[in-house]
Amino acid sequence: MGLGFLPYLSVSVMSNNLRLVVVPKKALGELRLIHHLSYPKRSSINDGIPDALCSVRYISFDEAVRMIRDLRYQQPGDLIIGGITSQIFILSSEIDFAEEPQMMLSTEPLLLAKNYQHILSFAFAVKEINENARLLPNITLGIRIYDSYFNAKQTYYSTLLLLSSWERFAPNYQCDIKNNLAAVIAGLDPLTSFHVATVLDIYKIAQVIYGPAPVMNDKTPGLIFYQMLPDEENQYRGILSLLLHFSWTWIGVVVMDNDNGERFVQTVFPSFSKGGVCFDYIERMPQLPFFSEIWSALEKGAKIYDRILGSKANVVVAYGDSYSMAFFRYLLYVSELELTKNAPKGNVWIGTVQLEPTSFVLQRTWDIQIFHGAISFTIHSSDLPGFYQFVERMNPTSAQWDGFIQDFWEQVFSCVLQKPGIDLLEGNTCTGEEKLESLPGPIFEMRMAVHSYSIYNAIYAVAHAIHSMSSSQLKHRIMAGEERRHLPKQQRWQLDHLLRTLSFNNSAGDTVSFDQNGERVASFDVINWVMTANQSFHRVKVGQMDPQAPPDQAFTINEDDIAWHRYFNQVRPLSLCSESCYPGSRKRVKEGEPFCCYDCIPCPEGKISNQRDMNDCLKCTDENYPNRNQDFCIPKEISFLSYGEPLGLVLASFALLFSFVTVLVLGTFMKHHNTPIVKANNRSLTYALLISLLFCFLCALLFIGIPEKVTCLLRQITFVIIFSVAVSCVLAKTITVVLAFMATKPGSRMRKWVGKGLANSIVLSCSLIQSSICVVWLATSPPYPDMDMHSMVDKIILECNEGSVIFLYFVLAYMGFLSIVSLTVAFFARKLPDSFNEAKFITFSMLVFCSVWLSFVPTYLSTKGKDMVAVEIFSILVSSAGLLACIFSPKCYIVLMRPELNNREQLIRRKRM
Repeated sequence: MGLGFLPYLSVSVMSNNLRLVVVPKKALGELRLIHHLSYPKRSSINDGIPDALCSVRYISFDEAVRMIRDLRYQQPGDLIIGGITSQIFILSSEIDFAEEPQMMLSTEPLLLAKNYQHILSFAFAVKEINENARLLPNITLGIRIYDSYFNAKQTYYSTLLLLSSWERFAPNYQCDIKNNLAAVIAGLDPLTSFHVATVLDIYKIAQVIYGPAPVMNDKTPGLIFYQMLPDEENQYRGILSLLLHFSWTWIGVVVMDNDNGERFVQTVFPSFSKGGVCFDYIERMPQLPFFSEIWSALEKGAKIYDRILGSKANVVVAYGDSYSMAFFRYLLYVSELELTKNAPKGNVWIGTVQLEPTSFVLQRTWDIQIFHGAISFTIHSSDLPGFYQFVERMNPTSAQWDGFIQDFWEQVFSCVLQKPGIDLLEGNTCTGEEKLESLPGPIFEMRMAVHSYSIYNAIYAVAHAIHSMSSSQLKHRIMAGEERRHLPKQQRWQLDHLLRTLSFNNSAGDTVSFDQNGERVASFDVINWVMTANQSFHRVKVGQMDPQAPPDQAFTINEDDIAWHRYFNQVRPLSLCSESCYPGSRKRVKEGEPFCCYDCIPCPEGKISNQRDMNDCLKCTDENYPNRNQDFCIPKEISFLSYGEPLGLVLASFALLFSFVTVLVLGTFMKHHNTPIVKANNRSLTYALLISLLFCFLCALLFIGIPEKVTCLLRQITFVIIFSVAVSCVLAKTITVVLAFMATKPGSRMRKWVGKGLANSIVLSCSLIQSSICVVWLATSPPYPDMDMHSMVDKIILECNEGSVIFLYFVLAYMGFLSIVSLTVAFFARKLPDSFNEAKFITFSMLVFCSVWLSFVPTYLSTKGKDMVAVEIFSILVSSAGLLACIFSPKCYIVLMRPELNNREQLIRRKRM
C-alpha cells in the first residue's frame, strides 16, 4: 500500500513511539485525541514486533501529504542532483475488499536506519565538490532526496516530486528554474531502479543506479542509466569459485519470495550445476507486507529454518534485496519462540552485494551470532578521508536541509525530539548530543558502507561529466553569463555521452569508469563477517574477484584470515552430500538423487583413480600398471629371459653341458670310427646326427637374452631346420636298418637300395622341404622384435613376434610328422633278429622326443613371457638329450667300457644266438 494516497492510511514517520493516522477532515474533530493501540496477544511474538507499535495520532490526509513531502533532503544549488533512497519499509493492514474498510487503517514503518548513511554520502560528496574550486568552478551542486518506501506507488510519487517545483507538485510543468535537475542517483533495489527509470525515461534524464539492477538489463535499448555495480555474472562466478575452492558441493539457497529471488535461482542453478555444485534445498523467505500475515510468515520461517538446521548442507547461499538480511534475522527469532524442531547449528552464509548485516530498529537487541563467519561479495571500496569525521559531527541541530535526520534520530536512540505543536505522550527527550558511534553495526556504521561508496562515486561521476561539458565549446550556451544555471534537454544527452566515456580517480585512489553496457568496471571484495558480543560486527577482507585479471587469477582467497562460525571450532567446514571417494575408487550416482549424492565403489581391475571424487577410473598407459590400492600407476618391469637370472643361467648351462657331451660322443666315435660297432651303424649318418644334435643344443642359446632383429630371424628358423635334419637322420638310420635286414633275404630286390645314397637322399629331401617352408616364411612374414604390454599386468615382455603363427605351427607340424614316421618305422623294426638292433634304441628315443613335443604345445600356449621361452628351450634340450642318450649311450658303453664286445665275431655270434 502506498503511503499518503489513501484517505484512511496512517502515517508512522514521526518517531518510534508516536504514530500519526490519516482520517477524513470531517472526522478529525471526533478523533483528535491521543490513543494507545492495543494488539491482541498471540503467543510471544508480541514481545518483539509490537514493541514499536505504540501511540497513534490521527491526522488529516492533507496533513499527511505535507508530512511526506517534508520527509526529504533538500539543498539548493545551481544544478540539482536528485536521489531516491530507501529507508522505511511499510507494514500495513490488509484490505481484502470482502467488507467495507474501516475509517482508520493503521500502518507501521520498519526503519532500516543503516540506510540513512546513503543520505550522508550524498551530502558528503556534494560538500567536497562544492569546496573543490577546480572541479566545478562557479557552479554549486544541490541535492534533492526522497524515500522510496520500498514500494512502487511511493517510488513513482517521489520521482515525480524530483521533477516538480520545490513548492508544489506539478508534473510536466516547469514552474520555476530552481529545480534544474542534472541526474538522479537512485535504485538501491532492482524494482526501485525500474520504477524510477520508467519516469526518468520520459524526461530523458540520466539515472545512476547504486544497487544491482538485473531487471534493467532487459529494458528497451536507448534508456539512459548507469550502474555503479559491476556485472553480476562476475559475482556469481566468484561465488562458484569460492564453493569449488572449499569443495562445498552440497549447498542450500535462501532467497526472498519475489521475482528478483526467482531470477537469481534461474540464473545460478544451471551454472552451479555445471560447475559440480548441487542444491539440497531452495527456500523462499516470505516478506511481511501486512500485520495479519506476521504469524503465518513466522511459521513459514520456522519451517525454512528447520530445513536449514536439518540439512547436511553447512553452506547457505543467500540472495535478496537490501532489506532481506533484516528478514533473515527472523530465522533466529523463530528459534527463540521455540517454533523450530531441530537443534541449532552453525552454517556458513554466503551473501551477495545487497546482503549486509542490517536490522530494523526493533531488532537492535536480537542476537546476530547466526551470521558469524559469513562470507559476502561486495563492490571493492576504500575508506574515504574525512567521512568518519563528517558523520561524527552530524546531529539534528546542525542538519538544516535534512528532513530525514529527526525521525532517524528518534528511532535509533529511542527518544523524542521536541516538535512545535505536538504534545509528547511519553518517552525520553532527545538532547541531540547522542553519539552515532555508540550504535551497533547492524543499526548504523560510521565507516562508509558499500552502497554509500557507490553513491559517492556516482555523484562524482556526474560532477566530472558536468565539468567536461562546462569546459567544452558549448560553455557559453550552457553556463557562462547566466545569472541562473540550467541544463537544457539537449545537453542531458551530452551528459549521457560524457558519463559513458568517463574515467577518473576518486579521493581514495580508486578508478571509476563504465564499460560499453553502462556498468562500472570494478572488482568484488570477498568479506568475512566477524560478529562481536555487543551485537556489532566488523568486516575482514579475505579475498577478491577481479574480472579484469587472467581467468586463473581472477579469484583469490586467503583461508587463514577467515573466522568460521564457532560451531566448526575454527576448522574448515565441510558441505557434502556424500563423503569423498578416496583414490582407488570412483563415484556412482544414487538413483533418483542429485549427482552430488553418490556411493563410492572400487575401481575395476586394471584401472586407477588418483584423485578424490573421480567420476570414472582411468586406465594406465601401456608402460604402467595399477598398484595394489589402485590409486597410482607403477612403471612395468621389462621382462625377458636373460643370462643374469637363475632360470636363464641354468638353461644356458645345460645347453653348453649337453653340447660338450655331444662333442665328446662325436670325438669318441671319430676316434673309434674303424671299429665294427661304429661301422655297423652308418658312420656318415651317425656323424650328421651328432653334429645336428650339437647345433640343436647350441641353438637354444639364441632364445636367451634381449630379442634383437638377427636373433628373432634366426632362432625359430635355425631350430626347426636343425631338428628336421636330426629327425631326418634318425628316419634314415631306421629305414637303413629295415632295408639292410630285408636285403639279407635270398633273392631280395632291396639290395640295390641299400647304401649311403638312400640315406643321404632321405636326409636332404626331408630337410629341404622344411627349409623351403622357412624360406617362404621369411619372405612373407618374418619374425621381428616386439614388446607385449598386455599379456602380463605388471610386465612389458620383450619377445620375438613370429610374424605368422601359422608358419610356426606349420614347421612344427612338419617336424612332428617326421618324428611320427620315424617312431612308426622304428617301432615295427624293433624285433628284427639282429645282434645289435639299433631300431630298439631309436624307438625309445622317438617316444621320448614325441612325448616332449606333444606336451610342449599345451604348455607353450598356456604360458606367457619368458616362461614361454623357457618352455621351448626346455623342450629343445630334453628332446635333443633324449635322442643323444637313447641312441648313443649303448654304443658309447660298448666302445668305452666293453671294448671286447666291439668286434665282428662278437657281433656275428650275438646275431646267431
